[in-house]
This record gives sequence, C-alpha cells and structure tokens, in this order.
Amino acid sequence: MSAPPVYLDAATAAPLHPVARQALLAALDDGWADPARLYTQARRARQLLDAAREATAQTLGVRPDELSFTPSGTTAAHAAVLGGLRGRHRVGRVLVHSAIEHSAVLHAAQRHVADGGEAVGVPVDRWGRLDRDAWSTAVAAPGVALATLIGASHEVGTVQPVEAAGAECAAAGVPLHVDAAQLVGRVPVPTGWSILTASAHKWGGPAGVGLLVVRKGTRWESPWPADERESGRAPGPMNLPAVVAAAASLRAVTADAATQAARLTTLVDRIRTRVAAEVPDVEVVGDPTDRLPHLVTFSCLYVDGEALLHALDRRGFAVSSGSSCTSSTLRPSHVLEAMGVLSHGNVRVSLHRETTEAEVDRFLADLPGIVADLRAEAGVTGL
Repeated sequence: MSAPPVYLDAATAAPLHPVARQALLAALDDGWADPARLYTQARRARQLLDAAREATAQTLGVRPDELSFTPSGTTAAHAAVLGGLRGRHRVGRVLVHSAIEHSAVLHAAQRHVADGGEAVGVPVDRWGRLDRDAWSTAVAAPGVALATLIGASHEVGTVQPVEAAGAECAAAGVPLHVDAAQLVGRVPVPTGWSILTASAHKWGGPAGVGLLVVRKGTRWESPWPADERESGRAPGPMNLPAVVAAAASLRAVTADAATQAARLTTLVDRIRTRVAAEVPDVEVVGDPTDRLPHLVTFSCLYVDGEALLHALDRRGFAVSSGSSCTSSTLRPSHVLEAMGVLSHGNVRVSLHRETTEAEVDRFLADLPGIVADLRAEAGVTGL
C-alpha cells in the first residue's frame, strides 16, 4: 500500500482551515442575498458582512472603514498599486518597487509603464534582502508617487525591513504599499505602510477573497470604472459566504500563529540542515535567520526543476519550484535571478498547520535518492 500524499505547497495555497469550512457552510444559508438591499434577507447578509469586516479589521489592527474585500489577492494588489499611483498622479508617475515583488505587483507595474509611467526596481542581495541604500535613494527622487514592497518573499521566505523602508518613504512623503500575503495569519504584520494587501487562501481561508487596506489620509483613487460596492474599491458583488469564512479562519489562525510558527520553524530548520548535509551540490537560498517560519527553498545543481517536481510528485510530495521552467513560461524565477543564486533545479517547500514531523522526515529520506536518480539519468555521477 502506497503512503498517503504529502502536501508541502502552503505558500501557494494553504489547506482549508476547519473553521473556514464551518463558517462557509453556515454562511451559505444566510449570506446569499445582496447586502446592499433593504429587505430581511439582505439585512441579514449585511450583518454578516459587517461582522466579517469588523473581525478582520480587529485582527489586522486597522479601522473597519479602511478595509475592503476584493475578489482575490491579485485584484487587491492591482488595486493597491494602480489606485495608489492614480491617487497621486499630480505628484508624479514614478513607481518604486523591489526586484522580487510578486508577479501581481509586477504586472501592475508593467501596465503603469505601458500607460506612460515609470517603474524603478530596487535590487536585493544574495539572501534576498532589500538594498536599503538604493531604496532610500529611489524613494527620495523627484516624481515618486508610490513605493511597493513585498513583506516577505513568497519564493525564498526572506522577510523584508518593512518598518525601516516605510520610515524612509514617510521621510520622502511617499506612501508605501506592502504585499503581506505571506505574513497575514502567520507572523505579526509590521507597521509603517499606507496600503496593505493579502489573500485568504494563503492562510487557510477560501480562494477568491483578497484584502485591501487603505489607511485614512492616503491618497488613493480607484483604477476601476465607478462602482458603489466596497466604497468603490472593489467592483462587483462579493462572495459573501467566502468572505465570512475568510474572516473566521483569519481570527483562528492568528490566535494560533505563534505556536505554529515555533513548531514549523523547527521543521524548516531540520530541512535546511539535512538537505545541505545529505544532498550533494545543493544551495539553500534565502536569509538564514530573517525568514518566514514555514518556508524553505533550495536549488540542486545538475537537475532540471520541472523533472524534479514531477519525480517528487510521483513519490507523493506536492511541492513547487521557483524555476517556473514549464511549457507555459520557460523562464527561471525573477526572484532567484535578482538574488544571483542558482535558478534551476529549484524546490520550494512550504509547511502548514497539518504538516507533521513524520511527513517532513519522509520527504527528507526520499529526496537524496530522487535527486541522485535524476542526475544519473542526465549522465551526472560521482558527486
């Protein structure tokens, strides 16, 4: 009998939290009506929406009227960047971002450039840490309308100096957007930002719910056609049962975050140590200390990343690769390229609340042989 599959890709999507499932099922009965209407069913839906907003705002430490729910984290990121630029177009048309932003932010930057704006990328070091001097210079330049910084790398786990970067933005009078998708529900959210975004399926909520927080006093103008929903920040009707489930699960995972972080950090430390010791010619990437508790990435020399992922999948391990060398992209990770590290033969392992010590040990026991077999197939032996 084959061993059960092991899911190790929580950075893409965490398994649905039991609280999210319970809240989703309950809200399907009462949350189907349009909360903007005045009849009884709509008023009940409105109560659910208001309660979800209040609970989420309280968890994040923001005002309820600063928080909007969006159809996805991607939509939230697009709205944050394009809306922040639009709100300050009289100041200038320059967007400052790190070189390792999520593709959602980079795609918004590309749209801004296509529309005649300018985007300035700030480099990172080999650990994926922001170049603070280059950042300070970039945000202080004339015409900067907005800066955007990922709170922690979704590919290598390096946590960025958000508070310090925010202070430099504040000194220059530039609002800062923080992509907190990998932070919310896992570690405390740093201060110093003007706009924040997150995605529910990263913390164990349902897919299709994003968070957009715009602090009071921040100049922001919707990049979408006019719509009265969510204070004009997210057009179209929302999936209210999913929003309720997202709010409930966020409260649950945040209450347990410190305990889970400690447990997962120990498991990630084990992976980092044993992979480096037991797999020849491997590079563990990302900051060794200032990093997310649940994520580790390593690159194996002489191994094709896509072949490695398929081989691991055949053995029951679901992981992802920063290499993205699939038939749809054929491009290595822009994050790994920006860091100047090996960008092929790359594996990202990201743990979650259901990951067990036994599953990690099974992965570590199987990995060296899988890598050796792939190298042998490629004619690489004697390592």
